[in-house]
Amino acid sequence: MAVDVPSREVEFQAALRGIPLVFSATWGLFSPKTIDAGTNLLIEQLNIQEGDTCLDLGCGYGAIGITIAKSIRTTTVYMVDKDFVAVDYARKNVEQNQLSNCHVLLSNGFSHLPDLQFDLIASNLPANVGKELLQIFLRDAKQHLKPNGRLYVVTISGLREFIKRNFLTIFGNYQKVKQRHTHTVAMATRIAGD
Repeated sequence: MAVDVPSREVEFQAALRGIPLVFSATWGLFSPKTIDAGTNLLIEQLNIQEGDTCLDLGCGYGAIGITIAKSIRTTTVYMVDKDFVAVDYARKNVEQNQLSNCHVLLSNGFSHLPDLQFDLIASNLPANVGKELLQIFLRDAKQHLKPNGRLYVVTISGLREFIKRNFLTIFGNYQKVKQRHTHTVAMATRIAGD
């Protein structure tokens, strides 16, 4: 009797910000069969402007960056992840969604990014990396934002107060954009001159 072995590759469709998209992923990547609730909440809350230079930090297979790039074609989107499998799938998804305004790079945080500053940085921050690493990411993000640039993060709601404290310490401001039972989207702005 033949046994069905699940394929390593998963393909699915999703409508994000009302835009139909196609994604490929694989087991071992975060949420390989569907867009998770936190990422979906973050994508819906982003305030993207025409011509923005954007960064999807820890892009996984690319849901956030691809949605930004597809929703406003004048954006330039960089997508980074430290996992080479995630980067391969993000590149594949950029191609199958026919985007020319996306650049996918293998990078641990900001370490291998070109010398750029961003109007918008978005990230679904993993809860399990530890608070020290999260603080480093937030400080690095501030340094890579243009004046008045915006950092949006989604976290499990248990990290909400940690994010609020660190946004206030690092950026001097904090805005709770949207809260649901399990996730919270927060935003901080790099104050001009800071």
